[in-house]
Order: sequence, then structure tokens, then C-alpha cells
Amino acid sequence: MPTLSTNTQAILLLTAPLITGRSASSSDLLSPGEYKRLARHLREIQHQPADLVLPDAAHLMRSCQPVVDEARLRRLLARGFLLSQAIERWQTRAIWVVSRADAEYPRRLKVRLREDAPPVIYGCGNMALLESGGLAVVGSRHVADTLVDYTMSVGSLVARAGRVLVSGGAKGIDQAAMRGALEGGGKVVGVLSDSLEKMAMNREYRNRLLNGQLVLISPYDPSAGFNVGNAMQRNKLIYALADASLVVSSDLNKGGTWAGAVEQLDKYKFLPVYVRSTGGSSLGLDALRSKGALPWPNPQDTDALKAVFSAFLPAPGPCSRPNLVLFSEDGPSDVTPTPPSFPVTVSSEPLQRRIAIPSGEPVTSTPGLVPSAAMPPEINPTPAMTSVLADMLFVAVRAAMKELLRIPMKDVDVAVALDVSNAQAKAWLQRLVNEGVIEKQKKPAGYIVKQSSLFE
Repeated sequence: MPTLSTNTQAILLLTAPLITGRSASSSDLLSPGEYKRLARHLREIQHQPADLVLPDAAHLMRSCQPVVDEARLRRLLARGFLLSQAIERWQTRAIWVVSRADAEYPRRLKVRLREDAPPVIYGCGNMALLESGGLAVVGSRHVADTLVDYTMSVGSLVARAGRVLVSGGAKGIDQAAMRGALEGGGKVVGVLSDSLEKMAMNREYRNRLLNGQLVLISPYDPSAGFNVGNAMQRNKLIYALADASLVVSSDLNKGGTWAGAVEQLDKYKFLPVYVRSTGGSSLGLDALRSKGALPWPNPQDTDALKAVFSAFLPAPGPCSRPNLVLFSEDGPSDVTPTPPSFPVTVSSEPLQRRIAIPSGEPVTSTPGLVPSAAMPPEINPTPAMTSVLADMLFVAVRAAMKELLRIPMKDVDVAVALDVSNAQAKAWLQRLVNEGVIEKQKKPAGYIVKQSSLFE
């Protein structure tokens, strides 16, 4: 369990109900939108949430008055005793807590959701699974037994393929998918909208949590009950933690499954969305197909399942932003740069697998790139042609990397943001260093663009 950082404690005091019994949630709590504005304000004035709990924080609280009333901040931050009780309760149940200010916070959520990522994540189980990607399987709560069996078979196939299954933990399709994967020896991420504490103590899941096969997370208090709004809001987390998704069943124009799939298709576009293509017809699934969802190819073996992660996606629409920048509250250096003005195409495949590179010749101009797509057999690429293609690829990502590195970033974070291997990211970074475009600094550690090259 990660240590509860001072930043996380401050964020909990500001946003969390801290349910330790039957106590009601405080009406003073900052809403997600209010906290987003406060976090942005703190970054702009070179502060972080932890600074609000320092002994000399009175001046800082007053400076936040335009965003949040000072008296309200004081009431929230004075809940230290209640927080200590909540922490003790969570620890006895092996529940951990991380905030966006922590290094342990899931990078996929930071990269894909940015300011929409929940300020705090509660969890129990193997935290490493949150960085594994996998297949998200979602659907309605009330379905026929035939669909339950179908969904369990999908979960079992995901387990045999060695991929992680991501779902919402609700009755019906979600739990069927999770059960199929767990019984098949696979690993599962459950993103809950309520009752994390109760679910973590469930006999069906307890041993899976202990042996690292399962992680349960929620952006809501571990003791919180069901809330329709919360169920709707957590759907984006399911998609953000996966590489592809399957909607097994959905109502038309209503329900959390419908809302989450539409939000993914119309706004975020992180990954391919498939809909079940066998069995009885469904108005909801047909409507999702008309919005761009793909028919599920019904893979029967692990090799066929791998193909579902390779679908191409359209470029993000006007309402979605290029997901190129990590976001957190962990200090003054966290400044969100202006997104690049060029179009960005999103795909579930790593960058080097989306661009055709000739096989048979080394990529001399961009060391570290691993060719994985061959040119047609009738074309015999020369070393010069390979070099030109490698240079074209580098030019395509050069502008994006300059935008990324307006703030210091480590090579592993650049690799995540560009969806390439660490080796490829290092190779491109070194080339930019050699060109004098970026430099490597020690405090804070990472690569950053040189001011002189910002306007080139």
C-alpha cells in the first residue's frame, strides 16, 4: 500500500466525504468542477494542494478566494480527525488511496483524461494491473442467461490470451465477464461506482485480491452507496484503462452502458468500441454501430483475439483533445502546454506498427525503431528509401515532441504519451538533443525543449 502523501491528504480533505459510519457527506465538499478550478488556480500561482495544510497557509487560502470561499476551505481542511479515522478504517481493510499528485496514480488516466481524471482513486489489490491495458467488457445489469454465458466465454478467452479484462463490477454483464476471466486464471480490473469496501470483503473476490489476480478501484468513497450519477461518471475510467472494448448489451438512449459507449465514440475516442454481433438483435447495439462502433469479430482463439486491438480509429473530433500531456498536481512545474495545432490520429496500436516501414534493411536515420510492417513484395526497398521513410516518420513526430516537452518529461512518460516503445522514445529524444532542440535537465529530472527552439 502506498504511503498517503500530504498532497493526497489535502485533496481528501477538500473532496472526500470520509464516511466512517453513518455520517452523511458534507455539503461543503468541492465538486469535481470546483476542485478542477482550484487545482488549476494553485498551479498558476506556483502552489500545490499540500501547501494548503501548512501552518502558514492563511495567505494562500485568501489568494484562493476568487475560486473557493476562504471560510469554506478552512472548514474542509479542519477535518483532520475525521480523516485519521477514515484512514484507519481503510488500512484495516487493505484499501489504498492515491491522488493525481502521486507517482502511483494510473498513468493511463492522467494521459487520457487529464483534468477529467478523478482527483482521488481508492483501491484494493494489485495496483500494477492498472497499467496493463486489456479488453473492457460492459453491458446491462438485467440480461438473459444466454448472454451471461456468452460474456463468461469472452472473459475466459481474454484470460487464455494473457490479457487483462477491465469491467465495471456491476451485476449482469460486468460480473459475468470478470468471473469468466478470473475462473480462467486471468487478471481483472474492476472499476466500481459504489461499495468498494463491501466488494473487497466479498468471499468471491478476497483470495483473488490477495494473490494479485484482481484489483478493484473506485473514484468514490469506499463506503459510498449506489448513485446513478456516479455510475455514469465512472464509465470513462473503464475505457481509459483498456486498449479495446466490447459492449455486450445496451438499452437505446438510456442507461450507463449507452452513455459510456456514446461518450467514448463521440468525445474521447481512446480505443476501438465493438458491439456484440451474434445472438438476438438489439436497438441499442444497432444504434451504437451507426455511431461508429465495430461489429465484434467473435474470435475463437487467442491469436484471433489479438486482432481486435489493432483497429484504426478516426481522428479526435472537435470536442476531444489530443492526449499528449501528463497531468497532475505535484508541483509548480506541472503546466499544461497548448495542444499542437496539427491533426492527431488516435489508434490502439503503437506508433511503429501503424506506419509501414520496409523490412530487410536497418533504419539508419532513426536508431531503435523496430520495423513491423513489410512493404509489398514487388517493391525492393533500398537503404536510401529506408532512410527517407525513417526521416519522414521523425518529422511527423518532431512537432508533437516539442509540444510535449514544454514541461520536463522522462523518457518513459514520452513513450506512454506517444504510444511507442521506451527504446524508440529514447532514440527520438537523443536525436532532438543532438539537434539542440531539447536538453536534459536534473531538477526536475527530464527532457525539456530549449526556449530558443520554441518558435522555430
